[in-house]
Formats: sequence, C-alpha cells, structure tokens
Amino acid sequence: MSEDTWPECKECTTGSLLPLSDFGSQGAAIHYKAWVCSNPSCGFNIKIRNGDVYLNEPIASGASHSPRVR
Repeated sequence: MSEDTWPECKECTTGSLLPLSDFGSQGAAIHYKAWVCSNPSCGFNIKIRNGDVYLNEPIASGASHSPRVR
C-alpha cells in the first residue's frame, strides 16, 4: 500500500478505509486509532479503545463538541 492509497472497505466495496489518529490521556499521539469508511452512506468503522476493538460504533458529526481549554 503506497502513501496515497488506502485499503478498500470490505463492507461496501465502494469506499476506502481512512485512518484516524488521536491523543492519549498523557498527550501522546496514538496513530491509526480508528479506521472509517470514506463512503458516508456506509459508516463502517473499527476503533481501538483501552486495548479493546470496537466495530461499527455510532458516528457523531462533532458539531456540538466544544474544545477543552488548556
């Protein structure tokens, strides 16, 4: 897999799985914490949280999220 191509979504076969990263509780980067299908009508996702793997959790838009003040 080259840097400009992503794996095909096996759920819908039309989208690509895009990697998402996050930050841990101590502020360290966690790369590829989740993979989400690029096809909005598919919604397939796989996430790692506290060492457990979660499939197809609900996806929120994040519009109501307010950033944490530091």
